[in-house]
Amino acid sequence: MIGYDITQPRRLQRVHRAMVDRATPIEYSIFLLVGSERDLAECLAAVRPLIDSRTDDVRCYPLPLRGLQERIGRATLPDGIQWTALPAGVLLDPRSGA
Repeated sequence: MIGYDITQPRRLQRVHRAMVDRATPIEYSIFLLVGSERDLAECLAAVRPLIDSRTDDVRCYPLPLRGLQERIGRATLPDGIQWTALPAGVLLDPRSGA
């Protein structure tokens, strides 16, 4: 999971475009990158020259492959509908034990 806080609108747009090319957007500034350590390094290398390290913040959080997945609040999609833009391994139902 990669998230960022960019303080200037033009840089924000550039970082967002670079991230969309490399990862799946979950929210505007939160992305899911499914790949290797090399994929992560390449993604961060693409973003690094676009940010101002004095004011902007980019963070990466590894997620467990079989971690707990829960949501609080109103569902964005009806029951039984899954967003298929995510890789198949992310769409596992945590209740199924799969």
